Amino acid sequence: MGFHAYSSPYDWSRIAPYKTKAAQVPGGIVDLSVGSPVDPVPQSVREALAAASDAKNAHGYPVTAGSGDLRDAIFEWFRAVRGVDLQSINADVVPTVGSKEAVALMASLLHLGEGDVVVQPKVSYPTYEIGTQLAGASVLKVDDVSDVDSWCHVPGVKAVWVNSPCNPTGGVLSGGWLSDIVAAARRIGAVVLSDECYALMCWSSNSRDFHVDGAEAGTSTPVSLATSPCALNTAVCDGTADRILVLYSLSKQSNMAGYRTAFIAGDAGLVREMSAYRKQIGQIIPGPVQSAMAAGLRDFDAAKTQWTRYRRRLKTLVGALRSAGYDARMPQGALYVWVRAKSGDCWRDMDDLAALGIIASPGEFYGAPECLRFSATASDDAVADAARRLSC
Repeated sequence: MGFHAYSSPYDWSRIAPYKTKAAQVPGGIVDLSVGSPVDPVPQSVREALAAASDAKNAHGYPVTAGSGDLRDAIFEWFRAVRGVDLQSINADVVPTVGSKEAVALMASLLHLGEGDVVVQPKVSYPTYEIGTQLAGASVLKVDDVSDVDSWCHVPGVKAVWVNSPCNPTGGVLSGGWLSDIVAAARRIGAVVLSDECYALMCWSSNSRDFHVDGAEAGTSTPVSLATSPCALNTAVCDGTADRILVLYSLSKQSNMAGYRTAFIAGDAGLVREMSAYRKQIGQIIPGPVQSAMAAGLRDFDAAKTQWTRYRRRLKTLVGALRSAGYDARMPQGALYVWVRAKSGDCWRDMDDLAALGIIASPGEFYGAPECLRFSATASDDAVADAARRLSC
């Protein structure tokens, strides 16, 4: 059997010619395409990694389900940040080697295959579709997953992808919409797969504030942040994690993309079964990295610092893109400015932007060839340089 074949326009080599053109511009390339963090890893994380470099979880085999300390940190994080007591809703957790592998393996770990259907937004992160294809299941793309009538009567639906805040559009679903999706999925026996990797990158009023005191945050001052609604919130899930899986990553909140630190939380039965399979195929976070991950989850002050950086950069990008003639608006969440191409074709605009030395992401990668995505995961200087070029 093995993995099934997949097809996708999601191929970063396709922007190589535009990078070549942009490199010839005085001052070189300003790359606003790939959402790869550039800011420092928090000191708390680096110290935890160093301290654990020769611990029992380093020279011995690490625990697939996560060390006791990491598991405690995840449960604490859910209570403090997401307002969710995982134990009270019969939820369990398992760390993953970044969120992308969890997304790509999800349909396979749920034993989906021929005849099964996985719903996803038409404009979305490409790996949802790729993961479904790898399992041999069918993809059903809908304009709006919160329009449950667009998928709940389709035969064979076994899973529904939700991404809020959304990559690439920045859209945020309300708790009410999430609740409707969960209820509809349960009625047909489907699993809700809620990708909440940008939960702490929320810029809209459609959010939940969390507040921790200085002692809990490890700082001398209180920390407050806005987060998007969570699928495991009791008001959304009706008090049970049954048939809900939430994904989260520290790549953006703590600049730990290279550490590959993420986790799945939700339906205890599903999570424990996935953990057993993950153990057999070696999908395990290294022991010292588990310690670093726990430190990152507990460093609320660093998360606040990063939130402030991204908000500042997004505002700068929005203003510059508007001055350049794009209908740009501050996203509700996530780290990207999503706009319609001025020419109506992403590749034509990619060429025009490359003449300025700027590289964006073509909307075709995400299912919308008429759009572009600009990432705020660039330095302050790079974003300021892009704004200057766009305003000329």
